[in-house]
Amino acid sequence: MKNENGKLIRIAGPVVVATGIDAKMYDLCKVGSEGLLGEVIQIDGDNTIIQVYEETAGLKPGEVVINQKKALSVKLGPGLLTSIYDGIQRPLPVLDKKMGAFILRGVDASGLDEEKKWKFKPIVKKGDEVKPGMIIGEVKETKTINHKILIPPSKEFIGKIKEIKTGEFNVNEIIATLDNGTEIKLSHEWPVRVPRKLKLKVAPSMPLLTGQRIFDGLFPLAKGGVAAIPGPFGAGKTVAQQQLAKWSDADIVVYIGCGERGNEMTEVLKEFPHLKDPKSGQALMNRTVLIANTSNMPVAAREASIYTGITIAEYYRDQGYSVALMADSTSRWAEAMREISSRLEEMPGEEGYPAYLGTRLAEFYERAGTGTTLSGESGSVSVIGAVSPPGGDFSEPVTQNTLRVTKAFWALDAKLAQRRHFPSINWLTSYSLYNKTLEKWYSENVDPSWTKLMSEIIKILQEEEKLLEIVQLVGSDALPEKQQLTLEVARMIREFFLQQNAFHDIDTYCEPKKTFMLADTILYFSDKAHSALNEGVSITTVLNLESKEEIANVKFIEDFETELNKIKLAMDNEFSKIT
Repeated sequence: MKNENGKLIRIAGPVVVATGIDAKMYDLCKVGSEGLLGEVIQIDGDNTIIQVYEETAGLKPGEVVINQKKALSVKLGPGLLTSIYDGIQRPLPVLDKKMGAFILRGVDASGLDEEKKWKFKPIVKKGDEVKPGMIIGEVKETKTINHKILIPPSKEFIGKIKEIKTGEFNVNEIIATLDNGTEIKLSHEWPVRVPRKLKLKVAPSMPLLTGQRIFDGLFPLAKGGVAAIPGPFGAGKTVAQQQLAKWSDADIVVYIGCGERGNEMTEVLKEFPHLKDPKSGQALMNRTVLIANTSNMPVAAREASIYTGITIAEYYRDQGYSVALMADSTSRWAEAMREISSRLEEMPGEEGYPAYLGTRLAEFYERAGTGTTLSGESGSVSVIGAVSPPGGDFSEPVTQNTLRVTKAFWALDAKLAQRRHFPSINWLTSYSLYNKTLEKWYSENVDPSWTKLMSEIIKILQEEEKLLEIVQLVGSDALPEKQQLTLEVARMIREFFLQQNAFHDIDTYCEPKKTFMLADTILYFSDKAHSALNEGVSITTVLNLESKEEIANVKFIEDFETELNKIKLAMDNEFSKIT
């Protein structure tokens, strides 16, 4: 006979089997005498298989398992921003104060500060009709973000406001009551595996501006879009993700360190609280949520961290914000799935990954999007997932399954990283399917010739690749003069335009206008040089012109417009002297 409590009969690492427990799929359970948190992932007759989010060393058969009768959920409300969580929304600074740097097993802490009072301003009044997902008031969460209090998007939250309060409340106090007796608080819980609904999902039409020239210029990402950054160890995935988190023009940033090395996560946790937000001049953490799940933490919690992050991102999207979610890295998540799957003795798919790997990746990335929320606001979630293919082999299953569902592919190249070319994005294997979608926005907001200019840049880089094969055989001097010029222009594009210094105060961020003008100046030189060659000027004379090398310095100058115009004038003077 099944009841709420069961007993352990088998332990295999993070996967345990209990018997005699009345459970549903994805129910939360407390496992063993220490009350380790776990989740039901399979039911086989009288046996319930549970994945445990904590270290299971010391568990033994016969210990009790208690069903919590609810799914793994996150607590959503004011106080999420500036927080640092583990994979199951336990606040790490709070646990640190309780027990020091090493977290004990079986401990729990609320995802939100339950004592802090928030000043609530209602925007609805008694007698107003409300429905799920509607905004009923605001709380000032940080200096830069107004937290909008939502009616939880569940069926029971339909009715008229019977009573609504104003003043200061903590996240568990009742702020409103409906005529059907339903109580509303500043916070509510939401199961992490259930996507929060949009009223209307629409095709993205605006770019997520990142301040990185290679992304914004050649391979843009739309707000509400999905991108993958695959790359081998040491190619710069984490730095690229951190740059996107710092500089993207999203309102809210959710950064998930999923199975990353402890020293990398330490860097993030130490660096982010000191970063300034370029928009407001305030601390960047004021609009950031960090989820830290290092590689030495239990693998089951690694899987949960991805869902915890995307649910928090959807919650802020429902308030009408644009959210950028960085998942670093989804390969570690897939490895966790593979380990759990093997302990469940499931039939393995390609390279030992479970057969449902592609489905799980698609389900995660499909939670991105832009559209109208249930409250009528416009919000978006953009997802950027890092992939760590073993040995940099992009044909492996995680990269290939990610490719099927992402529309921007930013391929990192170890050879470029070794040559100290950063960001080490390979411009020949990377692509974006958002170019056509975003053409109108760039034409209206930056320059009408944006798309034509960027297409020309890619064309020159592709031409260079073909010519380099010939150069390796016969040397560059054997090439016709026009092709030698193509190689020089391609070098300028690579060194002056694509290379960007993440650690330089000015070059770390490049606005769209500066991106456009840098590219335009390089192609201005290209056009002038081709005209000079047609008039009989030698390639040596053209390549020795000094003004073109000045473009490299503009990356590090704030008044770029004046400087680039000066360079164009200097080019005009130099070319007029030689033609």
